[in-house]
Order: sequence, then C-alpha cells, then structure tokens
Amino acid sequence: MGGYRRELPTERWKRSSSRSAAALLRGRGDTRPVKTEQLPALTAVRFVLALWVILHHLTGAAAAPGLLPHPVYALIRGGYLAVTTFFVLSGFVLAGSYGAQEWNSERLRRYAAGRFARIYPVYALSLVLVAPFVIADRTPGKSAYLAAYGLLLQGWTGHLPVGWNTPAWSLSCEVFFYACFPLAVAMLRRVNPAALAVVACVLTRALFLVGVRDEWKPLVHLADFVMGIAASGMYLRLRGRMAGHWLYIPSAALGVALIVWPQVLPSGLDLNTALRPLNAALLVGLALGAPALSAPWAVYLGKSSYAMYILHVPVLWWVRRWWPHMPAGVYVTLVILISAAVYRYFEEPANRYLRGARPRRASPAQISYSTASP
Repeated sequence: MGGYRRELPTERWKRSSSRSAAALLRGRGDTRPVKTEQLPALTAVRFVLALWVILHHLTGAAAAPGLLPHPVYALIRGGYLAVTTFFVLSGFVLAGSYGAQEWNSERLRRYAAGRFARIYPVYALSLVLVAPFVIADRTPGKSAYLAAYGLLLQGWTGHLPVGWNTPAWSLSCEVFFYACFPLAVAMLRRVNPAALAVVACVLTRALFLVGVRDEWKPLVHLADFVMGIAASGMYLRLRGRMAGHWLYIPSAALGVALIVWPQVLPSGLDLNTALRPLNAALLVGLALGAPALSAPWAVYLGKSSYAMYILHVPVLWWVRRWWPHMPAGVYVTLVILISAAVYRYFEEPANRYLRGARPRRASPAQISYSTASP
C-alpha cells in the first residue's frame, strides 16, 4: 500500500468524509452524503434479512418443528425479528446521509419526495397484485382496513391479522420515522452516540410506562430507529480504527444465541430490547467492512430486497391459487427472480421519475429500506 499509486475510491471517501464525521458529532460542517458503493455490506445484508423473513413465513404454526434441528427451526421462526434490524438500518443510513444537513423548505421537499419515491411505487404494485383477493374478501370493516393500507397507517391499528400484505405494516413505521427524522436529528446531532444508544435501549419501556400501547407499532419501534442514528455516530468514530469483523461476528453470534435460547434473558428484558444494541454493533461492523457481503451480485440482491420483501406475500397469494403445492425452494427462487426484475425495470425507474432526477448513483438515503416483518 506504500509508494505512489492511484487513490482508491474508499480512500477518497474516508478522506473526504472526515468532515462529515465532525458534522454529525458536532452539528456542523460537510453535508455531503456517504456513497453506498463504499458501504456495500449494508446494502447486501438487506437481502439476508428479507430472506430470513420469507423463511419465517414459510414455517407458520402448522409447520412441524421436528423436521429441523431445534436451533435451526428456532432461528427461522425468529425471522420476524429482522424488522428491528431494518429499522436500525434505516436510522443508520438516514443519519449518514442527512445527519449534518441544515434543513430548509426546499431540502425538506426533496427529502419528502425522495422518501415517497423510495417506498411507495413497489408498495402500490403490491396492492395491485393483491387487489383481486381484497375484492373477494368479506372481512368486516374492510373499508377502514383499505384506507389504512392505502395511507400506510396499518401499523397504528393493531389489525395485523388482515393479511392482504401483512409485512407492509412496517412501512407505516418507516413513514413515521421519516417524518420525525429532520427534527430528531437536529436535536440529537450533538448528543454523544454512546449516550444516545443508552436512551434507545430504554426508550420503548419508557413509552410503555407513559401509556403507549403495543399495537402502536411506529412508537414501539421508534427506539430501533434512534439506535440506528446512534450507530451512525459510532461508525464515524470507529471508522479506520478497527476491522469490522470484531463487531459483526460476535454481535451476530450472540444475537443468534439469544433468538434460539431466549430463556437465558433475565426476567423483564424482552428479546427485541436485548437485540437492539447487537443490531447496532452488527451494522457498524458491516459498515466498517465485510468482504463476504461486498461482491457485486450480493449488492444487487440487496438492492432488490425491498421488492423481495414487499412482494413475497402477494406472490404467495397467486402461488397458492395456481400451484398450491409449489416446493418452498421454487417459491423462494421465484420471489428472488421477480424482485430482481422489478427492481431493475420498475422500482429504480419509478424512483428516478418521482424524484425528477437523472440516473445517478444511489446515496445512503436510498438504502433506508424498510423492512420486513410477519
């Protein structure tokens, strides 16, 4: 690495974004966004998380746990927990992109347009795919459910069993986080990331104590989003000082152990709260560098994972109608292929059109993928 040589893109980013670190930690300075190409593992891990959710949905209550070893079955059934990782990731990448930005009306307009362009086109496509089943549904109160779905408010209602596209409840959380973010980051940018992480660890319990109800999912999961903002600040402090595997390997291993054997947790500590700091450590480690998740094909799968997540239930509706006994492996492969095509030929063009932008490289704000959940 010594001597004269052409500067690598990652080195240019590390040098040029040093002022961004100061901006986030001190509240001033460079507002330029971090390029996702320099944090490929954060994009690729989205595919892993989306796949985990799909596998969870393929092993419902009717599945026979005896067919798989207990640790494997328990880990798959824990796939719903991927949603919290997505929420932490959302806070991480939004803070990395906009953490030092000074807001005005024009920037708020562009920010809102970008957030809408990011999530709604593929979500609208998912509603089109399930429309025939919605029309045939005779669920009492369907009109209210339809309004909640269309306005992305279903995460506030507690009616998750209405399963036209149940995982989409998490998008209502993302919309709430997006709305809160400009004010939240302006208030929190001067807070020490470690202190903010501690706040995130206790925030949900504090909200419950003041009367927040469990069915108000955006408020329940606000702590995960705040943890992501804290993780972004911690990443800026650790960048260049340690290798990522010192964080992502132990945090992933401990997280898996807790999911498989949650009984080891002390009384009063729920699994989601226990996993929150581990999710932060995992994402910081991946951002610091994870070669196994940095291959171009892995990054592309990560980019298509939002479509994979939000379309896998609508695809399942049609699979059950036309091929009810489709092997699980065929179904998963079909979802991956459909999602890759949707990303290239629909999601990205729609995103650019709604932003009114020319084709360009993605920024971290564009990877704030919202999630997946049962």
